[in-house]
Amino acid sequence: MSAQYAFVVMTKSKWWSEFRLHGNEQVQSYIQKGLAPPKQTSLILFYVTKPVGEVAGYAEFIERKTGDPEKLWNEYGRESVLLPKQKYDEFVGKREKVSFVRFRNLREATKPIPLSNLLLFLGMKRLSRKGFYLDKETAEELVAQMKTKS
Repeated sequence: MSAQYAFVVMTKSKWWSEFRLHGNEQVQSYIQKGLAPPKQTSLILFYVTKPVGEVAGYAEFIERKTGDPEKLWNEYGRESVLLPKQKYDEFVGKREKVSFVRFRNLREATKPIPLSNLLLFLGMKRLSRKGFYLDKETAEELVAQMKTKS
């Protein structure tokens, strides 16, 4: 699994702020419409999209649960930042499937990695909007560069 050691999740600033408010609380869930990645990984890195444009933290990946939106809400909704349920229903819309990406031990970077530095480091011209996997060595280097808060 070394090639899929970490997954970079694209998240909006408002969701990142909500995750940070819950901080290191037990388990949190990042919700995506449809059958979204990651399926299997060890670490999640959070890239906060424009206007922020930086890798702002990371967390330990637990699992990805996919399926019926109502069933998953009943089981994992309390881990979501989409509270109350009305907010979740508006987000999901009429989707038949959703993904709950479950994680724990969220760490916020004291030195976030700006997009320009990330692209240079990865040797890319642009980032995939659906996120992407990183190997263990690359992920560990990025985490070290972030100098995270405890």
